[in-house]
Amino acid sequence: MAQQAYMTETDNGSSGPERPGARLRRLLHRLLHRLFAGWRGDARIWRRGIVLASVALLLALVMLLHAHIPNTVGNLGSLTETFLPWLGVLIPVLLVLGLLRRSATALIAVLLPAIVWLNLFGGLLTDKTAGGGDLMVATHNVNADNPDPAGTARDVAGSGADLLALEELPASDVPVYERALAATYRYHAVVGTVGLWSKYPMTGVEAVDIKLGWKRAMRATVTTPKGPVAVYVAHLPSVRVKMEAGFTARQRDRSADALGEAIADEPLKRVVLLGDLNGTMNDRALNAVTSQMRSTQGAAGSGFGFSWPASFPMARIDQIMVRGLEPESSWTLPRTGSDHLPVAARLTDPLSHGS
Repeated sequence: MAQQAYMTETDNGSSGPERPGARLRRLLHRLLHRLFAGWRGDARIWRRGIVLASVALLLALVMLLHAHIPNTVGNLGSLTETFLPWLGVLIPVLLVLGLLRRSATALIAVLLPAIVWLNLFGGLLTDKTAGGGDLMVATHNVNADNPDPAGTARDVAGSGADLLALEELPASDVPVYERALAATYRYHAVVGTVGLWSKYPMTGVEAVDIKLGWKRAMRATVTTPKGPVAVYVAHLPSVRVKMEAGFTARQRDRSADALGEAIADEPLKRVVLLGDLNGTMNDRALNAVTSQMRSTQGAAGSGFGFSWPASFPMARIDQIMVRGLEPESSWTLPRTGSDHLPVAARLTDPLSHGS
């Protein structure tokens, strides 16, 4: 009886077991037949869907020419670049609408934004992580209103990072973080609202002027087993999307330029930047920084590595960037009491490995 339930009629009228693959192909054939029934010989399939095709072409142009969208009105270019990967969500929507509209023109047009999106972001869909690494680093915007700073400190310390950068540290909570991290990190320094905790000795700790009037960036030399590394920790100003002003990011942009100048003047060959930059690698406003450093997520991550907001990450504004070091892997850490996710990376010194 049970065996008979998996029997089907064959072409010669006999019964035999139906394989799962054959059943799937049969169902897919029926679905495609229903979708495309009546398409053959219908000349209107080329005339229908002109509006959908136009939307698809516009979407392709926005992604292809995003660098040319001006920032003069509401920083529209930077706003587009911040959420540029999410434009890909519109592609399957247009595809479904094209099928429902029974428009060959629309379906062909949808191929264009799909190709552009894959060209821009297809490389991020593959897993580029590798094993090993001489140095593990992590950074976390802990949120000034974090209800459990001690728990957050324990969570990120448990990641095993050799260097841990924290941003948005309220002065009242600094002693809490210091106590919670003391057992894991022998060395640490706090400058303004940012701090660096290290398992290795730190020297040359100083504030970095990012043109704010208060301290939200620092630099230190960390003496790792492979040699000295210049470590920058930064929290660039926040950006806002306002109906009357658009994407307000002028202060963030000015600070990014100042940070880029400081890193460009750095004499050490090995440099690590950890922090909340309130911008993505696609955002042209961060070119002063991104043009001279590599993103660990882009080089050795798996996926987009979105870090904000923690409840539903939509953008990677928390960054780990390097110069003179080779990213081996990059990932996000589990959620803490902050509205950001921590991010981490493992790095290798190519010189010490004879490369």
